[in-house]
Amino acid sequence: MANVPRPTTCLACGRSLPAQHGKGRQRQYCDATCRSAARRSRASSVKVGSTLSTRKGYLDDEGSGGGSRPLEKVPRAREQARSAEDALRQAVERARDAGHTWQEIGDVLGTSRQAAFQRFGRPVDPRTGAEMTRDALPGAADHAVALLAELVVGRWAAVRRDFDGPMLAEITEDKLASVWTQMAANIGRYERMGDPYVLRAGTHTVVSVPLFCEAGEVLGRVAFNADGTVGGLYLLPA
Repeated sequence: MANVPRPTTCLACGRSLPAQHGKGRQRQYCDATCRSAARRSRASSVKVGSTLSTRKGYLDDEGSGGGSRPLEKVPRAREQARSAEDALRQAVERARDAGHTWQEIGDVLGTSRQAAFQRFGRPVDPRTGAEMTRDALPGAADHAVALLAELVVGRWAAVRRDFDGPMLAEITEDKLASVWTQMAANIGRYERMGDPYVLRAGTHTVVSVPLFCEAGEVLGRVAFNADGTVGGLYLLPA
């Protein structure tokens, strides 16, 4: 409930907000641009803290004299990443059970409510009422990230390398370049990727990856056929 008789200030830029009366959620930002800037700031803080902690753990391990060979650390790091993802998923589920909205969860994670739901939600097939499975094509997340990495640097031929027949016929290199240029005109230069999340949709494996730019974000989505070829590529509002 919000009943704020005096103007408050935007949490992102510090400018005064107009007075707010009556019911409704208290306004915290000037507009969507400030809200996105605040999300990026929170995500950056979490990323920096996590990076520093990871570096400290690595240095402590090496300084103890008992460090293993670098390659032997890779499986351990992968397992730690999986454990962290599982812990995050459980925390989100507890927050949902406690009544928190996807908007609130997205704000904490530095992403949109749609992206938070698509990553952690349990979508239900409206035809059957059954929960959709998350079983996916092996390696789909890494494949999608690699494809989108080629996209953001403008290697159009590499983006199309694994397209299936219909995609090759419809999505030319010129079309890829045009769409990416238009996106850059709308929300600025690409800055970084978020974590990929995977969902099985019928016979397809769909991977969604947040793409953060200087003035907003989009959701890069890659749909894989059962044989691993790319049957869909989308840039969607986040």
